[in-house]
Amino acid sequence: MKEQNQLEGQEAEMRYKSQMEEIKNKGRADSRDKSEKDRGTEMKPGTEKAMFAEEKSEEEMEQELETLLNQPQEQKKKRRSPLAAVKNIRNWSPKKKKCGAAVLAVAAAVLVLRALAGGKSSAPAVASMPLERGDVVSTLSLTGPISGTDSADVVSNLHAEVLEIRVKEGDRVEKGQVLAVLDRTDAQKEVDIAQNSYELAVSEYNENIRDTRNGYEKAVQDYNTAKLNYDRNKVLFESGAVSSAEFEAVSNGLNDARREMESYTVENGQAVPDKSYELKVQSAQFELDQKKKDLEETEVKSPIAGTVVRVNSKVGQFADKPEDEKPMFIVENLDQLEMELQVSEYSVGDISVGLPVEITADILDGRTVKGTVSSISPTGEEKVGSGSTERVVPTTVTIDDPKSGLIAGITARATVVTERAEDVFKIPSSAILTEEDGGKQIAVLKEGTNLVHLIPVTTGVESDLETEIAAAAGEELTEGMTVLLSPEGLSEGMEVVPV
Repeated sequence: MKEQNQLEGQEAEMRYKSQMEEIKNKGRADSRDKSEKDRGTEMKPGTEKAMFAEEKSEEEMEQELETLLNQPQEQKKKRRSPLAAVKNIRNWSPKKKKCGAAVLAVAAAVLVLRALAGGKSSAPAVASMPLERGDVVSTLSLTGPISGTDSADVVSNLHAEVLEIRVKEGDRVEKGQVLAVLDRTDAQKEVDIAQNSYELAVSEYNENIRDTRNGYEKAVQDYNTAKLNYDRNKVLFESGAVSSAEFEAVSNGLNDARREMESYTVENGQAVPDKSYELKVQSAQFELDQKKKDLEETEVKSPIAGTVVRVNSKVGQFADKPEDEKPMFIVENLDQLEMELQVSEYSVGDISVGLPVEITADILDGRTVKGTVSSISPTGEEKVGSGSTERVVPTTVTIDDPKSGLIAGITARATVVTERAEDVFKIPSSAILTEEDGGKQIAVLKEGTNLVHLIPVTTGVESDLETEIAAAAGEELTEGMTVLLSPEGLSEGMEVVPV
């Protein structure tokens, strides 16, 4: 630092000498011009002497300045301000404006430079400021789109022509309100076909029920008859009245009747019809319901109450092929707006639901809108369009004022207040020294001196530029005390020049 101050002083003196030489040359040139102008005119007695006297006084002024600049440090401490010293040079005269004023300006500049550089003093100049109290706010700044809290893309899967569009952008609609009407000719035909298929399936099912019940009843009767015949022939066979072959035939008949009866599924004494017929009915019912739904959807309705923000369909187009594959309509609830943020996985730990948010956007003309963190996704995802491996966590901010002036579809800037400290000591973050063991210090001036005092501190809330500080045990911070802003290289008791 000392060598740097000396070098700056030498450079200033060199500039000063160069400018002094230019001034002297200019003064001599002005004198010659004046002599040529007055040539042919009789010179009054004493004029030449006065001219040389004026030039001599300029040289004396230069010598006075040189002597003043080269004074020892001890003498400089006693003199007054640099400008006052220059004005007190002997033989100074306000009449010598052309040359003398320029000399004064150069000399003053040199002296001021030397004063700021500390002359030949070894004490370094260090930027400083008084210690102040105030608020420190830690924030997280992000950008994201504004949208309604409830939004619906209205689409149609029907390949049907759009016959009528009943809304325009900006219209408010209720849930279930018709937005467009489609050609229902094909849809009605599909319903008719499905209706016939369903009725046929039901008829076959009912017929199967009748056949099953009748078949089961006949099988039971056949079994009972075969059982009576078997019992009678058994007695005859045992008495020898019936041959073995005849009795075996009767026995086989009974077995056949039993198998036929048992082939039916019986529940609660009733034969259960074939399940396949029931499935056919269910399938036909589903198809009919779907076709009826398609018919209903020839009236395209809004699924939510809100405002129509986009109309992408036109009369004559097919409903399932709107412009640029966009939805036919977009409806949003603009009564309550929200902002979608992508918070870095490294910063999401600093935010929580309920934190206040300050929102700005070009549309607000410098105004700030208040918001609140309303939800934080429980999972992360890849950052859209980043091309990096960084993960983000979707976070939603609810706009507090429904009449804030924000509109859906624009991008805004959100400043999330993650932490706040009020009425605390604060200094620029760069004015804090971090020691090897992790401890922190600040450099101040001992009261009434220019001597450095290092104070151990603890830090709190940090903003982009400032940090909250508190004195460590056994130390004290006082409002207004001088804090040195560039503490690197300073040591306890070191003399500095605060600037």
